[in-house]
Amino acid sequence: MFGIFKNLFAPTDNSELREAIKNGAFLVDVRTPAEFSAGSVTGAVNIPLDKVPSQLSKFKNKKSIVVFCRSGSRSGQAKSILEQNGFQNVINGGTWQNVNQAANE
Repeated sequence: MFGIFKNLFAPTDNSELREAIKNGAFLVDVRTPAEFSAGSVTGAVNIPLDKVPSQLSKFKNKKSIVVFCRSGSRSGQAKSILEQNGFQNVINGGTWQNVNQAANE
């Protein structure tokens, strides 16, 4: 029971995320185009969650993929879709602000 709260309030370990970004990960913002245009991570591409299944070719041959959104929910779904289609190098970066912070550390 306490482990749940510990995980909720513990600082996020972004070392894997930072390393992937440093090594040129494919950064994918899965929010809507309107959300994306209001601000995102430098160098990220916008592939909204509902378009991910039809845009799988854009993910091929990427060394690592970081997906992110507003809260981490849609990026979790995008990660699952990608993994179900054979991509094993996918990181759920959570919020776009989290990925932006990791990219600028």
